[in-house]
This record gives sequence, structure tokens and C-alpha cells, in this order.
Amino acid sequence: NWSGSLIVASLTGAFGSSFLYGYNLSVVNAPAVYIKKFYNETWERRYGFSVDESTLTLLWSITVSIFAIGGLVGAIIVTPIVKFFGRKCTLLLNNVFAVAAALLMSLALLAGSFEMLILGRVIMGVDAGISLSALPMYLSEISPKEIRGSLGQVTAIFICIGVFTGQVLGLPEIFGQESRWPYLFGAIIVPSLIQVVILPFLPESPRYLLLEKHNTSKAEKAFQTFLGKDDVSHEVEEVLAESRVQRNTKLVSILQLLRTRAVRWQVITVVVTMGCYQLCGLNAIWYYTNNIFSEAGINHETIPYVTLSTGAVETVAAVFSGLVIERLGRRPLLIGGFGLMVVFFAVLTVSLTLQKTVHWLPYLSIFCILAIIASFCIGPGGIPFVLTGEFFQQSQRPAAFMIAGTVNWLSNFAVGLLFPFIQSGLQTYCFLVFAAICFAGATYLFFVLPETKNKTFHEINQAFAKRNKVSLEMQEMNHFPGERKSSAEQESNFTSSVDNGETKKGIV
Repeated sequence: NWSGSLIVASLTGAFGSSFLYGYNLSVVNAPAVYIKKFYNETWERRYGFSVDESTLTLLWSITVSIFAIGGLVGAIIVTPIVKFFGRKCTLLLNNVFAVAAALLMSLALLAGSFEMLILGRVIMGVDAGISLSALPMYLSEISPKEIRGSLGQVTAIFICIGVFTGQVLGLPEIFGQESRWPYLFGAIIVPSLIQVVILPFLPESPRYLLLEKHNTSKAEKAFQTFLGKDDVSHEVEEVLAESRVQRNTKLVSILQLLRTRAVRWQVITVVVTMGCYQLCGLNAIWYYTNNIFSEAGINHETIPYVTLSTGAVETVAAVFSGLVIERLGRRPLLIGGFGLMVVFFAVLTVSLTLQKTVHWLPYLSIFCILAIIASFCIGPGGIPFVLTGEFFQQSQRPAAFMIAGTVNWLSNFAVGLLFPFIQSGLQTYCFLVFAAICFAGATYLFFVLPETKNKTFHEINQAFAKRNKVSLEMQEMNHFPGERKSSAEQESNFTSSVDNGETKKGIV
């Protein structure tokens, strides 16, 4: 099922999209000291005096956290963009934001303007907000259902590779020096250019072409390219079956989606999984890593190299998840990942609290950090994006990804804003907050989430029908509120069900 075109499309799309998201999460860590020095020197040159510590901290906090604000903007504007331009073209056009951000951030030192760096972070956030919605949408629509989960995990894998790459390039031997830190941001241009060169030669999403553009011939060619076979009649008929259900319907808005009873629990599940994805405490782990390594007695100069182990574990765990997701399914990986995080957060809290009394406990803390990262990446790190693409019909998917993206970025911003206060108030017990969130998420998913492995979009919606309190027949009709058939159409359908004087029971 893995054709060459499918592999190239997934790798190219992820390299220019989710890779950059992961890269920009970690790239600001290594040059933090040099960037703060640049801020201070710029301030002193402009105003004749050094910036005070509180203002410098505020400027740095804005630089880091404003990435999430840009991401929120990108998540909000992605729906009209993918509707008008399509999935593939949206990914291509999104590179304009990446290149503009790279130029602004890499030239900030030369121009002597820290505002350029902050603005570049905002624009890079917009790129990330668009790509984290458009890429999973594209991958879910070009892949056969048998490998939809594995292909969807490419998004998470490249996020991890991006984080690891940012850590590697930030080493002192490469770009982690005072004179070289702008190159860390200039490197963003490389994945964007690679995507711009390769992606145009690959087809648009066949589901988009068939259901939204009504171009059957192009859709068939796209299926043939991605599936690597000539006979795609089964795949086309499967999509057309969905098309007959939603014929003459338009893309639903967020408000319409929220009002649609037939997808109520799908929306709630997406909100819960995306909220837990950001609120589960992984960002806090990154915040604590250097301190824990230092407490373990690791030399300060070698900590950046030891930190690479976190990025390596993250990448290996994500790849493992991609390999087993179609065998084990989404449900056990997601629930199991959150469950393991609860256990290791509890152990980490104990080890951090007592590590000064027992000499070997700091090493247990290091193990817990790596275990939490691995637990996150085997399920919660990528499956929420897969589920968002699987839960909804074609006309609902853009609005669903906008909701998911909004929750994702708001939660991201909340963690960055609130964690310093949580950590200050609770000290080492702060991780119990995240353990509680992971436990709540795992409990909800255990009772609500059905297995979606190897199921069509229609079958997944049927799995939710009972919980949404709609009949299987009404499930299809209620996907699109306000677009019921007219009385004349119903009468026509009823009349057509009379054959040779025998009335057949049917559902309009």
C-alpha cells in the first residue's frame, strides 16, 4: 500500500510543515543567552542605558510565547484557505510565511532590531498553525484506510525530528555561538525550498478533487498516483458513496459543526485529546531538563550533549508508534501513553522531592524524564491529529481542524503563561497537576473513544451514533443541519420505491 508517490508526498509535506514546527519549538533554547545580550545591547544603543532585568525577561518571554499566538491565527485562517486553494496548494503557499519569517529572524542581528525577531516568531507561528491543520488533512485524504494511522504519524515523527535537529544545530560546534545564532533561524528556508521544489509534481488530495471540485478524472489520476495501481474504481466508489450522502452540501462552518448533534461527541473528543496534548506537561519537562541534569552532577558544559538524548528518545518513540499503530490501533496507544505518563510523573515527583537525600535519585529523575517523553510520543504525540482527520466527513473536516487547532494553540499558550506560576507555587509537586490531567484524559478516552483502525469515515461515524443519540439512518442526515430534502424530493423517492405494485420500505 506504500507507493513511491505516497511516501514522497508524506515526507515532503512533513519536512516543510511539521518539521518546522518542531524545529521552532527547540531552536530558541541554545542561543537564549546570546539573544538576551543582543536585546540588551540594542536597548542600550537606542536609549543610552541598559535594559532592566524585568523588562529583559518580559521581552524574552514575549519572543518565546508569541509563537503560539501566531499559531492561533494560522489555525483560524486555515479553513477558508484550504477550501479555496486545496490541501496541497495551501502547504505550498504556506512557505511564504516560513521564508518571510526566516529572513526577518536571521537578519535581526545585522539590522540591530529585536522587533524583527519577535515579528518573525509571530509569522513563523502562523506558518505552524496552518501546517498543523493542512498537513494532517492532506495525509488523511491521500492514504488508504489500511495505513491511514501510520501515514498520519508522519506528522508527529517530523515534529520530533525537528526538535532534535534544533538541538543538534544549537550545539557550540555548529551554530550555538554568539556570532552564528542567526544561522539557526536562516536554516528554516531549506525545508521550505525543498517542499516548494518537490510538492508541485504530486497530485492534490483526490477526495478534495472529487467531493469539492467534482473533478472525477483528476481524482482518478490522483488515486492512481498515490495508490500505485491502475484500477481505483473501488476507492472512487467509496468516496462517491460519501459524496451521495452529502450531495449539494457546502462546507459547514464552525457554528454549524458545533450545533450538529450527529458529531457532538466527535467534537468533544477532539477538544479533549488536543487539550491534553498540550496540557499534559511535556513543555514543563523541557523547562526542567537542564536543572535536573545539573542536579544529577552532570558537568554544565556537557548538558547540551546529554539533552540530545531527550530529542533522540522522542524521535525513536514516534517512529515506533508509526510502525505499530496499524497493528495495535489508536485507542490502546493513546490511552496507554497517557496512563504511562501518570505513573512516571508520580515517580518523578517523588524523586525530585527526595533527590537531595539519596545520591542515586537524580538518575531516576533523568530516567523518568526520558520515559515521560517516550510515553508521550508513542500515542498522545501524534494520534490526536490522526483522529481529527478520521472523525469527520469531507465538508466538516476544515471546521474540525480549525477547532482542534484553536484548542491546541490556546492550550500551548496557557502552559507557557501559567507554568512558571505553577512551578513557583508547588515546586516539585507541580508535576502532579499534569499527572491529574493525563489521568483525566485517559479515563475519558477509555469510556468514549472507539477504535478507528482500518475503518472508513462512515463506519467511524456509525460507531458514535449511539452516544450521539441518533439512529444510524439519521446519522447521515444530521451531518448537515438545515439541508434536509424537500417534501417533493421525499415524495419522489417514495414513489420510486414502488416496484411491480409492491411497496418497498426505505429511508429517505
